[in-house]
Amino acid sequence: MEFLFTDWLGTPVWFWLAFVGIVAGLTAFDLGFLNKEDKEMGIGESLKLSAFYISIALAFGVWVYFQKTADLGAAAGIELTIAYYTAFFIEKALSIDNVFVISLIFTYFAIPPKYQYRALLWGIMAVIVLRGIMIGLGAAVVQQYEWVLYIFAAFLVFTGIKMLFAGDKPMDIEHNPAVRFISRHMRVTKDLHDQHFFVRIADSKTGKLVWAATPLFLALVVINLADLVFAVDSVPAVFAITTDTFIVYTSNIMAILGLRALYFALAAMVHRFHYLKYALALVLVFIGSKIFVADFLMGGDKFPPLVSLGVTAALIAGGVLYSLYKTKGAEEPQWPADEGADGARRHLDDLTDGKAL
Repeated sequence: MEFLFTDWLGTPVWFWLAFVGIVAGLTAFDLGFLNKEDKEMGIGESLKLSAFYISIALAFGVWVYFQKTADLGAAAGIELTIAYYTAFFIEKALSIDNVFVISLIFTYFAIPPKYQYRALLWGIMAVIVLRGIMIGLGAAVVQQYEWVLYIFAAFLVFTGIKMLFAGDKPMDIEHNPAVRFISRHMRVTKDLHDQHFFVRIADSKTGKLVWAATPLFLALVVINLADLVFAVDSVPAVFAITTDTFIVYTSNIMAILGLRALYFALAAMVHRFHYLKYALALVLVFIGSKIFVADFLMGGDKFPPLVSLGVTAALIAGGVLYSLYKTKGAEEPQWPADEGADGARRHLDDLTDGKAL
């Protein structure tokens, strides 16, 4: 039992295990109790479940304070708790962009709402692992070469400036290399088979039963690839706030964990958050530049955590409120790919040159 109290990446093993237990328990409760059957989630239910997940994330921050205070003292406990909340708010705001992309992916493959929740669940489980790998590699690099933080900071500033001046360019799903590779090298059914990612069907040539992927699996692959793209921005952003691996990972996962619940509320009104991307761009510029400000203009002193949290919260809140004000009365856009099952079959024919089963 002594190993439970040893430190792993700066945090006791038991606290890591407790966090994993919380994530596993929430996932089992969500899938096994709340959503035993495939069904379409209403906006009201989505908002209630989202509030529950956000409450859990905020309460976890209080637990972080007590644990870090016990290990490192009150000053460090307060600083790391503020870092956790700052990172959580940034990740939560960035997830709204994820919602837009996920909605586009589901529309492209004509995935009915009642099957979207289960796909999101498995997608988020994969994200938990992939983010863990990325954060672990990032932490190892930063610990060995601290100057890498300046590269992260410069990248965030560059990305933020690019976001400010970039136009709204939709994701090109049809020419996604991974989707084309899977579609050309795996058997893919033209129709959905309920919530299944793989099914056994008769081969068109031999008549034997063979395994084939479904459009739901292709949607899942594209969603996870899209998250990796978003992680390229979000993971360095959190490292620019704190290098504590536990804070980096838990803030990421807590923000993502409630994404599947928040998705169904936001997907119906994501067009109302058009101007949020400019606020997020300013957040990235701020988070990246404060490292240079602290090291070169403040003599190496740390940038005040409360100021960092306050500026981040103000920018995100301002972006949300301004978006809601400017888009009041705006109608939800109708995407050309929204053509139902026939549209999905046509897309699969395009991807596989008519070779899908």
